[in-house]
Amino acid sequence: MNRRALLASTALAALAGCSKYGDETSPPASSAPPASNGGEPLTKTSDVPVGGGKIFADKKVVVTQPTQGDFKAFSAVCTHQGCTVSTVSGGTINCPCHGSKFRIADASVAAGPAPRPLPAQPITVKNGEILLA
Repeated sequence: MNRRALLASTALAALAGCSKYGDETSPPASSAPPASNGGEPLTKTSDVPVGGGKIFADKKVVVTQPTQGDFKAFSAVCTHQGCTVSTVSGGTINCPCHGSKFRIADASVAAGPAPRPLPAQPITVKNGEILLA
C-alpha cells in the first residue's frame, strides 16, 4: 500500500469510528448538574438597575432593564472585533475597545464601528431571580 492510500484509509477509519454522540442511542454526558429551576442563576432582579444593566463577563452576557420589570439579555461580545463590553450607562452598553455603543432595549447599534446588534440571549425571570436559559 502506498503512503497516500495508507493515509486515506487511516482517515476513513477514524471518521467511521466517530459519530455525533459516540453511539447513536445516547446524548453526551454533561459535566454541569441539571438546572432544576429552568436555568443557571445569574443575578437577582434587584441587582439590575432600571435604565441600566449588569455585565457578567465570565458568562459573556449582559442583562439590562430598559423599563421597570422588563429584563433583556444579550451577548457581551462586541460585534466589531470581539471585545467584551465593559459598562452600561446612559442607556447604552459600551465597548471599551473602539467605542461601540448598543441600546439597552434591543442591543441595536447606537454608535459604531460595530456593524451589527449584540445577539439576544435567552433568560427567564422567576421569583426575583434572572436565570440564563
